[in-house]
Amino acid sequence: MRAEAGYEPGLGIGGHVGADGPFELLGTLPPLYPEWLGDRSFNRTHGVRFPYVAGEMANGIATVDSVVAMAEARMLGFFGAAGLALPVVERAVGELGRRLKGRDNWGVNLIHTPAAPEIEDRLVELLLKAAVPKVSVSAYMDLTPAVVRCAVAGMRPEGRARHLFAKVSRPEVAAKFLSPAPPEILRALVQRGQITQAEADLAARVPLADDITVEADSGGHTDNRPLAVVLPAIRALRDELVRRHGYTSPVRVGAAGGLGDPAGVAAAFAAGAAYVVTGTINQLSREAGLSDAAKALLAEADLADVAMAPAADMFEYGIKVQVLKRGTLFASRAGQLYETYLAHQSLDDIPDAIRERIEKDILRGTFDDCWEQTRQFWLDRDPSEAERAERDPRHRMALVFRSYLGLSSRWAITGEPTRQSDYQIWCGPAIGAFNRWAAGSPLADKTHRTVVQIALNLLEGAAAVTRAHQLRSYGVPVPDDAFAPRPRLLS
Repeated sequence: MRAEAGYEPGLGIGGHVGADGPFELLGTLPPLYPEWLGDRSFNRTHGVRFPYVAGEMANGIATVDSVVAMAEARMLGFFGAAGLALPVVERAVGELGRRLKGRDNWGVNLIHTPAAPEIEDRLVELLLKAAVPKVSVSAYMDLTPAVVRCAVAGMRPEGRARHLFAKVSRPEVAAKFLSPAPPEILRALVQRGQITQAEADLAARVPLADDITVEADSGGHTDNRPLAVVLPAIRALRDELVRRHGYTSPVRVGAAGGLGDPAGVAAAFAAGAAYVVTGTINQLSREAGLSDAAKALLAEADLADVAMAPAADMFEYGIKVQVLKRGTLFASRAGQLYETYLAHQSLDDIPDAIRERIEKDILRGTFDDCWEQTRQFWLDRDPSEAERAERDPRHRMALVFRSYLGLSSRWAITGEPTRQSDYQIWCGPAIGAFNRWAAGSPLADKTHRTVVQIALNLLEGAAAVTRAHQLRSYGVPVPDDAFAPRPRLLS
């Protein structure tokens, strides 16, 4: 509304303008609710109220409790199965099934393990047997029989037995999940008796995944791409493949990475995201399976307090993960191990000066002792890895160095006090945005910082930011603080 022609329009809230005099009504802006921010089909398909996902954080950091809390709040969460032994995952899945009986708004992570495909096979077998309703697959560079089976098994004319979320950051990988399953993989699965011919025929007419999560500059495995660049590119690819294959059901594209405050979440929805996924910031929640010591380090982090380091699960491939840099030496020490691996063919080839530094400062044990411990670990988990290392000295060196990378994340989870300088904490720059936004608010208090409070505040804040942008786009002068909503306790 405005007082008279030639004046800038003003805003009246709830029918009140706070000033006397006649005003010309120019228009009204209807309410905006957080559940309207994304694609409505996401909410209907997954039985949720809000287009929001608490993503999987590996090694069980995304806990059973966090998944249950999200499901009960009518949102979606994934259990972080990556890096856990199969019996541990089996117990977690069993508990989730019991506590969330009758619900299907929960899921479990399946991560690509190129060096050990049998781990993928066994985990998929477990997920199918337990009838897990949603599966988030991550770190895939190419399709495997296991991930195709996970998507296709149980498919029937009326729909899928489970919904696959594919987390991607590259268009060429996204295209694989946006396309029907490869015929050669379907034939092999039918021949093995792992899917039926009827399931293969149905799979040939639909995309492998109905939900594609575009992962930008995130914690853990990441290509560090800006969301504003990669999300539109993959949305355009989705549109092209939908036309090419003639899909009749929605194929949604969500956003993850760098989402730590309402402005970031609002920007993702404004760019067309059907839903949003958070990860790094949920490690600060009460439910997260991370030690208080590690959470304290995260709570002090700013935007630039992150670094790239070699990934334990893909060490030999040169794949890196984004981790916390502030308060820990993990990134630099892990980098030293990878440089040593590249420069030498075996542990015996490493010069004495480098060996002594690694044994003293990083491994805190001799190469021989560390190999014996590593060998025992693999004999219990996957004997073929230990057998290969006995034949291949370079693989033995990789396994010894990987043991440090694996243990470092475990120390952060358990809060090992003698190893705080070696904590590996997966973390993207979103942590700095969250800490700045939460400072001085109820979310700065760790007792109030639950995974649901974080989600509700981000969603309400994103709705407020979107509303402010709508008003400004209609020519209404909007104060700057309208774009910076503060956290509060919500129910």
